[in-house]
Amino acid sequence: MSKKTFYITTPIYYPSDKLHIGHSYTTVAADTTSRYKRLRGYDVMFLTGTDEHGQKIQRKAEEKGVTPKEYVDEIVNGIKDLWKLMKITNDKFIRTTDKYHEEVVQKIFKKLYDQGDIYKSEYEGWYCTPCESFWTKTQLIDGKCPDCGREVELTKEESYFFKLSKYQDRLIKHIEENPDFIQPISRRNEMLNNFLRPGLEDLAVSRTTFTWGVPVTFDDKHVVYVWIDALSNYITALGYMSENDDNYKNYWPADVHLVGKEIVRFHTIIWPAMLMALGEPLPKQIYGHGWLLLEGGKMSKSKGNVVDPVILIEKYGLDAIRYFLLREVPFGSDGVFSNEALINRINSDLANDLGNLVSRTVAMIDKYFGGVMPSEYQDGDFDEDLKGTVMGTSEKVEELLDKLQYNTALTEIWKTISRVNKYIDETMPWVLAKDEANNKRLAAVMYNLAESLRIISVLIQPFMPETPEKIWNQLGIAGNTGILDWDSSKVWGKYPGGTKVNKGDVIFPRIDIKKELEELEKMADKNAASKSEDVKADTKKTEDKNTAKPEDKKDAGDSGYITIDDFAKVDLRVAKVLEAEKVEGADKLLKLKLEMGDEIRQVVSGIAKHYSPDEMVGKYVILVANLKPVKLRGIESQGMILAASDDKSLVLAAIDKEIGSGSKVR
Repeated sequence: MSKKTFYITTPIYYPSDKLHIGHSYTTVAADTTSRYKRLRGYDVMFLTGTDEHGQKIQRKAEEKGVTPKEYVDEIVNGIKDLWKLMKITNDKFIRTTDKYHEEVVQKIFKKLYDQGDIYKSEYEGWYCTPCESFWTKTQLIDGKCPDCGREVELTKEESYFFKLSKYQDRLIKHIEENPDFIQPISRRNEMLNNFLRPGLEDLAVSRTTFTWGVPVTFDDKHVVYVWIDALSNYITALGYMSENDDNYKNYWPADVHLVGKEIVRFHTIIWPAMLMALGEPLPKQIYGHGWLLLEGGKMSKSKGNVVDPVILIEKYGLDAIRYFLLREVPFGSDGVFSNEALINRINSDLANDLGNLVSRTVAMIDKYFGGVMPSEYQDGDFDEDLKGTVMGTSEKVEELLDKLQYNTALTEIWKTISRVNKYIDETMPWVLAKDEANNKRLAAVMYNLAESLRIISVLIQPFMPETPEKIWNQLGIAGNTGILDWDSSKVWGKYPGGTKVNKGDVIFPRIDIKKELEELEKMADKNAASKSEDVKADTKKTEDKNTAKPEDKKDAGDSGYITIDDFAKVDLRVAKVLEAEKVEGADKLLKLKLEMGDEIRQVVSGIAKHYSPDEMVGKYVILVANLKPVKLRGIESQGMILAASDDKSLVLAAIDKEIGSGSKVR
């Protein structure tokens, strides 16, 4: 009988010059499920990769004076290196510049054209370059992209169109008849109510204004629209429409596509419609998880946040980072990353709970029995309750991991760890050790601790690839595969009597949080200083050009002017409003959640009488980013947005052309 198969994918990532811990979130989640399924005996295919075509890549390459392929090659190598460092066990890494992928994309495009699902016409509408998305005027929000809030370009060009509207009713029917197809349910409702039921329009699927894409074979003026190109990777990676399509026959349809919530629409509407047109089965589930928001940004003097995953792994270890990502945030919801929260998790969950349990257990076996586990025991109080708790954990973890509830699965494991720690306090081995008559009872306590740790170590394998081996080494069972497979977590009594334990280093040392945050703050300052060198150089040039001779110049303090040095101290940034709400009990105040590049800020602003919360969402504002945080009505405000006012009105300062959030205002 052949193994059950399991096919899981992450979205293929846009090659980014800078990788932060948020980029690792989806991949670590997919890796955890892949490891879990393999432990359960599944034949797993885990796919990840990079999405390398499109106008924005071409423009970035032109800015750097290199070819688009040269530009993406260097970045992709960095992404692959990061996945190796994080011990990501993907079975395949696809690049949309891979020749086999491009050839199949061309075949897909031609097939859809030949059967009438793609037709040629002229497109006039609005295009968002960062999102690679076309929009009608009615879909825009305040004249901007409804997805990212950036400026859009009016585009008029000859284009090929995919008959997306043709599949609207079939898509609605499929989603309604398959409630697990889009998860969590909030994403399902959003797709149905905001996009499908209001009606779909046909989709422009080719471009003529740039060349960095997959050429249309029968019309060389056109390249294939990036989402048709990128979405096809899930089947091209399996050999679809190739001479060897064994993997496609074996693994398709995918069991789950893990995607960020910002691209759920493409994966739950465009992609299924394409598959329907091709006559292929739809994936079983698309899961749109939330965002890992970065409190204080990549480097923040106020928070000391460092979000470079390489630095974090070097400082705290891989398993601490993976554990934090999966434990801190319920999968599907948004969460906030901060170094302080990470260190607190390491100290409380990993050092105090798990690490301390391992150290105490091994130390007591070493102290009371010369490091060798006895073979004769005497059961006593608390044993059955402990065994019941430990033995019930595996089933709970399986149920939760099958639903992608990583956070809750880890919570269940840590409840068990807490119960085992409590067992030590209940049985008081140090008291039992005072009387030799209690030796068999003491031996039973030691055995129960070691056996509990064996089972716990098996259950954390999908989440933490390095820690189980460290526990096995100290328990003296490394390499004893027969008692370390997944099914062994459901059976009590597999830890062998007579085993010699090995006292080792503390698995998770406690961290002095005050000293650590101070060190991170210094790193933040150093990094910020390094980043500002170019800015300082430009400022110096401007100062040299505009500064009058000393004898012709009045003192700035006397004149009321400020110098260029004074101005350079003010950090003005473009920020996008993600959320807005009124502050309870304050008529003038709005609480805003702002995106500033990779950073999320909370700002309280006195604009509520002039702008409603709904009116603010999606707007781009100018933020004074380096103001010292203050509390207004008990709510921390991390900056100030700029506005102009007179006696009657207030108007927000704004920008008049497309530019990314986080851009510096000079």
